[in-house]
Amino acid sequence: MADDIMLKHEDLVNELKQYLGNTKFDMIFKSKTAELTKPEQFLMKMEMSRLSQPVARFVDLRGLVTGHVKPYEHNGKQHFMDDTAIEVFEKALEQHGEYTLAVYEAVMNTENNHRVLQKKAIEKAELPELNDSLDTDVIKFASYESRREERMNYSIKVTITYDDKKNIAASTSDISLSGCKVKLVTRHILKKGQLIAMRLVGLEQDFELGLKNGIQYEVVAVENISREYNHIRLKRTYVENNEAFDRFLKSFIHGNKRRYKVNLDNTLDAVVSKGYEQYYIPRVTSLYVFLSKKDDHYYPSLSLTTENNIFIQRYFTDERAIPCLYNVLNHQRITQLLTQTTAVKEDYLYTFTHVSSGKIYYYSATRSELEKTPELSSLFLSFGSQKESWQCFKLQIMPTHPDDSYIPLSLPNSAGENIEKLNKPPSPRVEGLVKDVKYIVVLTSIGNAVEQEQYKKLNYDKALVNQLKHFGHAKHQTPPYLDIVALEYVNLRSHKRYLYKTAAKVTLGDITFSGYTRDFSVMGLQLECEQPITFKKGDIILLSFPDLQKITKKHQLSELKYEVMAIGKSFTTINLKASRVSDFPHAGVTFFTQLIENNKDKLKVSEEAPKVEGLSTALRNMVTKSVCQFPLYLHKEAAHFKTGAIGFGLYASPLHVILQNFGLLSNKTDLSSILTDEQIINVISPHIKDRSRQDPPLAFTIAINFDPRKGDIKEAITSQCVLGEDYSGFEKQISQGIKSDLIFVMRLYLSRTGRPDTDYLSNELKYVSQYAMHKAKDLEKALWSVAGVGDVVDITEEALSHLDLNQQQIEQMGRRKLIWLNRLR
Repeated sequence: MADDIMLKHEDLVNELKQYLGNTKFDMIFKSKTAELTKPEQFLMKMEMSRLSQPVARFVDLRGLVTGHVKPYEHNGKQHFMDDTAIEVFEKALEQHGEYTLAVYEAVMNTENNHRVLQKKAIEKAELPELNDSLDTDVIKFASYESRREERMNYSIKVTITYDDKKNIAASTSDISLSGCKVKLVTRHILKKGQLIAMRLVGLEQDFELGLKNGIQYEVVAVENISREYNHIRLKRTYVENNEAFDRFLKSFIHGNKRRYKVNLDNTLDAVVSKGYEQYYIPRVTSLYVFLSKKDDHYYPSLSLTTENNIFIQRYFTDERAIPCLYNVLNHQRITQLLTQTTAVKEDYLYTFTHVSSGKIYYYSATRSELEKTPELSSLFLSFGSQKESWQCFKLQIMPTHPDDSYIPLSLPNSAGENIEKLNKPPSPRVEGLVKDVKYIVVLTSIGNAVEQEQYKKLNYDKALVNQLKHFGHAKHQTPPYLDIVALEYVNLRSHKRYLYKTAAKVTLGDITFSGYTRDFSVMGLQLECEQPITFKKGDIILLSFPDLQKITKKHQLSELKYEVMAIGKSFTTINLKASRVSDFPHAGVTFFTQLIENNKDKLKVSEEAPKVEGLSTALRNMVTKSVCQFPLYLHKEAAHFKTGAIGFGLYASPLHVILQNFGLLSNKTDLSSILTDEQIINVISPHIKDRSRQDPPLAFTIAINFDPRKGDIKEAITSQCVLGEDYSGFEKQISQGIKSDLIFVMRLYLSRTGRPDTDYLSNELKYVSQYAMHKAKDLEKALWSVAGVGDVVDITEEALSHLDLNQQQIEQMGRRKLIWLNRLR
């Protein structure tokens, strides 16, 4: 009945909303509702009272609006809103004077909200209702919150007294030592900051609490849950100083939490998000570099390395073993990139090295720098690409803050003995190392041999070769220190690796060259060769150890068969595994087993303890809160792969924006128009099914023609996916659509996963299993189903420059795309 009346007078309700906060509201209300019946006036008054209630709701519009969502802080609470929502929020705040339910509802109903757009479309009969069968999860990175205490779901009768109102009946929905949430009828109006006295009459029937005047609480927030009821969040003021009651309540909650269940919502959300995060960060092939600012000068101060991105860090290390990222990420270049108006600053970085008198010198240029000097562009690209050291990187910069280094568990300190310790913020030493960090640079190696060959074909004036000095970087005698931090995560190797350097001789066919071991284990080793190697993964090589042979007569350590498992991008670092081609024991395995067994006290495990405890975790947190790529997860069902989830960080990639455009970025999505089932079955699956977690990522390229004028995503997108470096087959598709479509070319770096890093989640999983074993098992089952993790990087500008396309059409398409993306961001 009440809903019918509200619907009948919807226009009047909306009109009255505009006057909330006005000092003459009562007079306006009386005038506007004069013709309504008394019951209708009463319901209207209740609705206005409901909207005027202060709230403390957390606004998170990621995936819910077409605009670009960013952090926004108000009264110490961080929300996530786009520019449209922020404008509505600030205007509504000014109108109402405080953060009320009317403000919240206004923000949640902006014109660019997917739910609003969908409702309008349905009303116009232009679109069908959203498909409920969406089966790909959308994981919002770093979106979980922490709690100070355990909250027990427990409903008891209470009475509330405030102002001149006494013994108002209510009930709790959860309770903790320092607060509770109470369900109260909407006609009783409480405001944030108001003090009340509450008696736990439901407990007083069975226990002597000795609290005749009740317990004083302060109203923290009022949340409307229906037209009839509000949830009142309360915190204790502790004015009673009653230790006996505190002990009783703490004991009561502890003794009954299994029976009445602890509220697990926060923890369940956190385990899902953190579970997918722990797969993604270690498998990313991009290097994370942290830029600090000191004395008005930007410089790289830290880098976060994994086994997948360490090759980039090694590439930028010179003959002195000094990291040279300070050269290519220099202050002048960074400040120029920061003038871009987008949240994520992007460019392409081209580099090569020149060796003179045994010293390595770096040369580099960005695409935008080369465009400003066209007379030198072909010279740099053609000359540099002749070098074996030639590299092309996608460079992205986004802001970060030292506070991002702290992500506590989703558990309150009272949940366990070690939780309080784990919930502590970074140590003063870690805080000192990150306090000046302002930006994170993401460096992704996107170049390939096909593109390098095309750059070699460019013509240039040989008389200008000396002009290359404009792109060279001098060596600093005392360069700024770069702290290289290895990401800490679960050790998935079956055997420990030990750091050890000894000479080795490598033979393949009639080719022989020298190298040395970096580390070894019982079953394999990593070798650094003195020259780039030409063999490939899967080759069987013969390995000899002349120096080790001198210390043993029992074992023959020459021409031992090892299989090539992985090759570094520098083509000098190779991972080898003992190859057993007969039933006889492998002499290398036998020797290294005995060597390790007899020298465990002397050998150094390669997984060293971190140089600064907690620094890796701090940097990982900062990265997690600033993800700008498109994480992709493949799940395995029976013998098949499917897209099980995508990640969504703070910054939307173009693929996120496309999904947003069709309202497909809430809790579930459908990726089948971008990456089709056929592409997964025929292109991706055959190449990844037999790979292991230790293998480096495979690079796939996806070309997308997108028509933003179409209202259905399946009609709007045409896509192709190929493995490897040659994507010239895309030319026809792209050339046909470049005049009217928006073109996106993406590089997908895809790895197989091992077991989930449950150590990273152990405390939360253990906590969930205490109170809901089935939920903990479901969570673990979901994480174990992840079979592949990928990172999708936009390489459109670089890719299109290598196709035979009309340059003017490329530029026109680029401008159309920029306008479209900015409109939605």
